[in-house]
Parts: sequence; C-alpha cells; structure tokens
Amino acid sequence: MDIVFIEDLRIDTVIGIYDWERRVRQTLSFDIEMAFDNTRPAATDDIADTLNYKDVSKRLIAYVDKSSFGLVETLAERCAAIIREEFGVSWVRLKLSKPGAVRGAKAVGVRIERGIRPQ
Repeated sequence: MDIVFIEDLRIDTVIGIYDWERRVRQTLSFDIEMAFDNTRPAATDDIADTLNYKDVSKRLIAYVDKSSFGLVETLAERCAAIIREEFGVSWVRLKLSKPGAVRGAKAVGVRIERGIRPQ
C-alpha cells in the first residue's frame, strides 16, 4: 500500500466548548495519511493521475476555516469524510492536534482511521 501524507497542516478556526474559546480563533494541526496507489502517477509523471495533496490541503483549509465545532472529535470525523468522499480515498488516518490546550502538554487531540486499510 502506498501512502500520500500531509504533515502539520496548520489551520486557524473557532473550536472548543468554553465561552472564551468561542470568541477566539485557535490553530489546529493536522497530520493526514491517505491510501493511494502511486504506480500510475509514477509511470505517467502526470499530476492529473495523483492524489493531489495540495488540493486536499486547500479543501480542508477552506472547510476548517469556516467551521465552528465544539469538539475536535466532530471536526476530525467531518474532515475524514471529506477526504474519503471527495477525493476517493478508501482509507485515511487523521490526527487532529490542539496545541496548548492543556497546560504542560505540547498538544492534545484525536487520531482516527476510517475505511479499510489496503494491504
């Protein structure tokens, strides 16, 4: 199985359950792994045959920027669904981190896997 990845994609958004969190934008960090067969793009050397990580990144930036969820769990689920449905990805692992949310921790968040991981 081949993996296309995006590491430490930082996006500002409104996220959180506390009143103060609803009034500020916070930076979230996304690490994303997506199953994709890279044999065709490697053979053709044509970006049209790839899972274009720039397109995936731009779509998530646009979505997350306008979102306003209470829970990182909800946002992670929605982002994973966008990747799978709009980009035809059969399996995705998404780590969503909220840096500085807990004193003493670099970041907190969730890691989810959706779909069937190809072998």
